[in-house]
Amino acid sequence: MADSAPPPRTSPDLDKDTEADAETAARVRDRIDTTRPHPSRVYDALLGGRNHYPVDRAVTLKSLERNPRGYLDVRHNRDFIRRAVLHLTREAGLRQFLDIGTGLPTSPNVHEIARSVVPDARVVYVDHDPVVLAHARALLTGGPEGRTSYLDADLRDPHAILYGARATLDLEQPVGLGLAAILHFMESPAADETVGTLLDALPSGSAVFLTHLTPDLNPGTLLPALRATGLDFTLRTHAEVLRLLTDNGLTPVAPGVVPVHRWRPDGTWHSTDLEPEDTTGQDALEVAARRGIGDVRDEDINIYGAVALKP
Repeated sequence: MADSAPPPRTSPDLDKDTEADAETAARVRDRIDTTRPHPSRVYDALLGGRNHYPVDRAVTLKSLERNPRGYLDVRHNRDFIRRAVLHLTREAGLRQFLDIGTGLPTSPNVHEIARSVVPDARVVYVDHDPVVLAHARALLTGGPEGRTSYLDADLRDPHAILYGARATLDLEQPVGLGLAAILHFMESPAADETVGTLLDALPSGSAVFLTHLTPDLNPGTLLPALRATGLDFTLRTHAEVLRLLTDNGLTPVAPGVVPVHRWRPDGTWHSTDLEPEDTTGQDALEVAARRGIGDVRDEDINIYGAVALKP
């Protein structure tokens, strides 16, 4: 008769780590408020995700009533991030990224995009949303060469972000700073000061990719849709978004600050034609999740995108 397998070995330190993780998870859950909409969860709903609550879905549907093609803003925002990170890895040679305001996991994430070009790329994700934190492990999927970490920190505390990022990133080497769809939740001068602090800490050769809601393009559809969410936004004009870059000595990459769908499109978009009978019984979010983004028009987009380099 074969010997029975030995019992698994346990480690007091491992037990302590497990208990600490459980306590941390409990604290995160306690911070989640399911009675009010949250930007990350509304964004997730517009992307066709499942990590949101009924209150988020309800306000998102109200927003789509006022701007039925509003889902194209967030989906083209995500596609801009893909193209920007590919540009910075392929053309600028960046191998590490600090992505602030990560939001809920939406593949491809920054580390997946970067590692498709640079297998050993390092990425730090930063967010302070408890729902995002609860799903953080979905992001922590580093390959055998690269490294990915997650930082619970608020954009309003850039010093804490930089301190935490140093555990994974070498801030003496160029870094790609991601500020996608996050600065419009900060008023000035706080936003200007935060961007300046972050960029001052990054060396020459670093870069920024950012997106920002604007009143410039289609205010007649944007503003009613934003009001329907009940969330607070600080919209900035083209000149104000450009100053966030140039006031910090950055040089925008052509074509500069433009609507996100106009920043170096690469011909990968597609559209999906749906007949009325195909959408029977589905709400506007369910229908939007099935559509492609290739039929985008200028009047659909209300968000600027830009990539800029630090000399």
